[in-house]
Amino acid sequence: MRVLGPGRGSPVGQNAGAMTNHDDAARYATEAGALLLDLRHRGTSDEWARWSLGDAGDVLANRRLLELLAAEHGDDRVLSEESADDPRRLDAERVWIIDPLDGTREFTEPGRSDWAVHVALWARGEGLIAGAVALPAQDRVLCTGAPSGVPPIVGRGRRVVVSRSRPPAAATRVAAALDAELVGMGSAGAKAMAVVDGTVDAYVHAGGQYEWDSAAPAAVAAASGFHVSRIDGAPLVYNRRDPWLPDFVVCRPELAEAVLAAATW
Repeated sequence: MRVLGPGRGSPVGQNAGAMTNHDDAARYATEAGALLLDLRHRGTSDEWARWSLGDAGDVLANRRLLELLAAEHGDDRVLSEESADDPRRLDAERVWIIDPLDGTREFTEPGRSDWAVHVALWARGEGLIAGAVALPAQDRVLCTGAPSGVPPIVGRGRRVVVSRSRPPAAATRVAAALDAELVGMGSAGAKAMAVVDGTVDAYVHAGGQYEWDSAAPAAVAAASGFHVSRIDGAPLVYNRRDPWLPDFVVCRPELAEAVLAAATW
């Protein structure tokens, strides 16, 4: 899977230890994504089996990520969508926040590529310090170790990406304020990375999420120079006792003021 960005060299100010975190996040997301691709290729188009495939994907990717983290970061804690919460994470110095398969519905639909694997690392006193979003069906991994920067907009109008099935009213208001087209997409990671790669200009979510939905996308987007926040502009705070984190905004930095004003109108 291709790791996107200007290269695997160390970003300015990053030491070898920090780069290990970035590289590990990307490697873990890549390995889980490869397993999911293999499982998907062996799946069936039968409706019942498709939902069984989604459950199997959640379990398989989660198991592999936990194995890797236990073997290589045994002193760290983990917050995963697919595991029982470990209360020891609240006192830990470092916590990996993972969504082994973000966009399970899209994963089960033949031909769809808008599903992802999220791996992020939180450190006490620093917040998110590394992250990777793998888009296995697109053969891409976007990570904090290879930040892309904010690409120019060439040859298209404004676009706001939203959920395929339930676009929030806040996103509709943002699209109207920007005179933008609404674009439907699946996984939160796929939507946020569509902002990072320049396919769209903003992702506005207000329908309910947890920390594992936004941690890795937020880390990657912020490292690349994009605005990342709650819908009211407040910072995203991770490793809280209650991991419910219902709203999320990623957008081009020059649009942040207009996006937040419209989203909270």
